[in-house]
Amino acid sequence: MILVPEVQPLRSLLDSRIVGHDAAKDALLLALTCREHIYLEGPPGTAKTLLAELTARASGLNFFFHQFHRDTRLSELVGDTVLERRPLDSGGEQIHQRTEPGAMLSAQIAVLDDISRAPGEALNVLLRILNEREFDGARLGLLSAIATSNPFDDDYYNEPLDPANLDRFALQLRVEGLLHDPNSPQALELLRHFSERPESEAEWPQRVVEPGLFDALYARLDQVQVPAFVTDALLRFVRTLIEEYECNERNSLLTDRTFLVKAVKLLRGRALLASRSSVELEDLDILHWMTTFRVPAEVQEKIPAIVAACRS
Repeated sequence: MILVPEVQPLRSLLDSRIVGHDAAKDALLLALTCREHIYLEGPPGTAKTLLAELTARASGLNFFFHQFHRDTRLSELVGDTVLERRPLDSGGEQIHQRTEPGAMLSAQIAVLDDISRAPGEALNVLLRILNEREFDGARLGLLSAIATSNPFDDDYYNEPLDPANLDRFALQLRVEGLLHDPNSPQALELLRHFSERPESEAEWPQRVVEPGLFDALYARLDQVQVPAFVTDALLRFVRTLIEEYECNERNSLLTDRTFLVKAVKLLRGRALLASRSSVELEDLDILHWMTTFRVPAEVQEKIPAIVAACRS
């Protein structure tokens, strides 16, 4: 995809540091543009965390990184709890408890590594923050959370996010290792990348785009037109999943919030990043990123074909 010039330096940096994973790179930029959260799932060693950290650092934004473990405490995510003594008019004093905002409460981008390992108490508060973007009555400057996780099978000792939590992440991608296809030219490119320039990865990059870039892009979203033929195609897509592929509340996660509200915003963002003032049918390709873990695996494999049929 040809990107709007302001964003191209960030994409170029990602390409220079990470071989392949083009879909994940595009989806990350889309998430930041639309202020939506993104979930990346894949086996260890497939650059999930590196993608997230590089994007955060090179954007020039305040970012928070946390690698979850079974004993993650809520204070690690929101800041320390402080006890204060307050005098009472009637005499004596009252002990007051408050949170000293820190961690992700002061971040614009949150990198949430191994989110599936988060214990219940921390996860519940975290996902409420992601949904409401506020804590203890205060609005947060959080633009986007980039969550990563390993596949949910016995080898990785993970438990899947429940549907309500998973729905917080509008974009969801499965990231495969390059060795998944050892004959791929990208596998050879990665080998050459580190054999010829091993020192190039030693230092973190400096900011390559203006810190206000994604605020400026977000302010322009509403100016992007969404023609009726695009919304008609979007509804055909959802109806096809429900009527022809029997996606329902028992086997799928098709919510009004995601497919009638967020999908429109993401379509606008996709057009904006492509330097267009109007959404086109080709932008419906983002539906592949929105359904990765929302429909049965056998249906998800057919999403490109379903989208193509709905565009015609």
